[in-house]
Amino acid sequence: MADDPKIRGSHDRQRINLHERYEVEYWTSKWHISREQLAEAVKKVGPMSAAVARELGKEM
Repeated sequence: MADDPKIRGSHDRQRINLHERYEVEYWTSKWHISREQLAEAVKKVGPMSAAVARELGKEM
């Protein structure tokens, strides 16, 4: 089932979906990083936002 962009609660922010433009825009803006940096971190540690934040040295 596709993500619903209107639902942006805590559960929606636990995983990063690189196929959803609004999610990529949210995370790259929040952490001041490029899409490529985000994709590389997700590739390395998986889609869980907490793990990606740790990999990037960013705060949740």
